[in-house]
Amino acid sequence: MYELVQISERCYYINCPARIGVYAVDDRNIYLIDSGNDKDAGRKVRQILDKKGWKLAAILNTHSNADHIGGNRYLQSQTGCKVYSSGIEAAFTKYPVLEPSFLYGGYPCKDLRHKFLMAQESDVSDFLDEEFPKEIEVIPLPGHFFDMVGFRMPDGVVFLADCLSSRETLEKYAVSFIYDVGAYLETLDKVEKMNATMFVPAHAEISADVKELVRYNRDKVQNIVERILSICEEPACFEKILQEVFRSYGLSMNFEQYVLVGSTVRSYLSWMKDTGKLEASFQDNMLLWHRT
Repeated sequence: MYELVQISERCYYINCPARIGVYAVDDRNIYLIDSGNDKDAGRKVRQILDKKGWKLAAILNTHSNADHIGGNRYLQSQTGCKVYSSGIEAAFTKYPVLEPSFLYGGYPCKDLRHKFLMAQESDVSDFLDEEFPKEIEVIPLPGHFFDMVGFRMPDGVVFLADCLSSRETLEKYAVSFIYDVGAYLETLDKVEKMNATMFVPAHAEISADVKELVRYNRDKVQNIVERILSICEEPACFEKILQEVFRSYGLSMNFEQYVLVGSTVRSYLSWMKDTGKLEASFQDNMLLWHRT
């Protein structure tokens, strides 16, 4: 864990739970793509950089989930580097309590205010900042989270953030986190048509061809859609739907899984209503979902 792996002449990744990218501008200066899940991750990254004699120019954040920005604060305080993000992701990075608040739908209890869902805050600059490296292409990849992006490096290596999950992850957890199902499916279509010298997803193996994995991720979305439609053959409230989703996929509920899977199921319900697959009605002061 936390080994530095070279991909191309200038691109590397650090092998850790949320893979961290490295782009070497020259023999001295480097950019990080994300920073790991906490201060300890940041410290391990710093040790790798020091061993190589590299100076951290900036951190380019793909999105604001805690496992991708958790090392920001430590590395920024140690090196004075800039952190780049944009849109809603920048707001969540500046004010990380927004993540557990958004997931829960209200003020998060202490069980949700921990490093896996709430990073430490860091200062953020926009991708439009004049010092942002112009040779790096910012690729919008919305769906998994609000304004998630990927990055294409000058040599054609593409860092894909969280738009693809590995087969192993999907087989184990079944329901991967998605904020906007429609946007996520459009992102999968976009990635399927992309060319790159190498694709680097944060939570799947790197590969020069991700088309098969894209199709597998898309099939999993359709499987969840069909499962929810089956549950909603009779009118059902959200809690009942969530309970049946957990039962169907053999998941175990705790506070973290309740908000992660629960938020995702709500997103499916919204998308399915907007696309005419589900209808919603209010009965006896309860919101019920049912198949059209």
